[in-house]
Amino acid sequence: MIEVKNVSQSYNRHGQRKTLEDINFSVREHTITALVGANGAGKSTLLGVMANLLPALSGSVLLDGTDVRRVKTNAMAKKVAFLKQTQLLSIRVTVNDLVEFGRFPHCAGRLTQLDRDKVSQALEYMNLTELRERYLDELSGGQRQRAFIAMILAQDTPYIFLDEPLNNLDVKYSVEMMKIVQRLVSELNKTVVMVLHDINFAAAYAGYIVAMKDGRIIREGVPEEMITRETLRAVFDFDFRIEKYGGKNVCLYFDNE
Repeated sequence: MIEVKNVSQSYNRHGQRKTLEDINFSVREHTITALVGANGAGKSTLLGVMANLLPALSGSVLLDGTDVRRVKTNAMAKKVAFLKQTQLLSIRVTVNDLVEFGRFPHCAGRLTQLDRDKVSQALEYMNLTELRERYLDELSGGQRQRAFIAMILAQDTPYIFLDEPLNNLDVKYSVEMMKIVQRLVSELNKTVVMVLHDINFAAAYAGYIVAMKDGRIIREGVPEEMITRETLRAVFDFDFRIEKYGGKNVCLYFDNE
């Protein structure tokens, strides 16, 4: 279980500019939790604090009952896999090389047969086996994103954090990516926390939605509770039109009046 308790964070070490303020929530296990909100709401900052990549000014994040600041880096990497919004590699690597990076917390670069098996399983799960010797810069955007997901699968952690995994993907690959994340939860029992900009993707695929504004959580709940005109107006300062489709609420971004 991951619990966020009274967390505040600031770019300024004197606390003069708060980016997160008094954040409290618990991550639901074996569920996709979507962090939503306008640009600058604090979503990515919160994810970074939860992963202990950014220091909290105050408060704490508990990972299975232990403050993440007390968890050693290698032990943290065996619990939480984090995929950043932008993945920058300074070297040209193959898909296989990239996925092997995911085993580093377990073998420190000295792969055993178990590590190689985990890599092969991750490649197969992501339908990348035939592409394992291809270089990343030879792949489409969707294939590249699948390769990075395979890397964190090989890392074999119970918790997966994804910071805007749909960034720079077209609609086809965005849907494919969300279906993959959904399978990670339903088939592999992963717990996923992800930052999403498109509220309809959150409505369609997330089991729980946390809405942020100005560094605070202003509302949270299951999609049926969150995808309402009143809630979305409070989050985005915009009047969405809410329609029912396939038993789910969806929002329209245009005004046909």
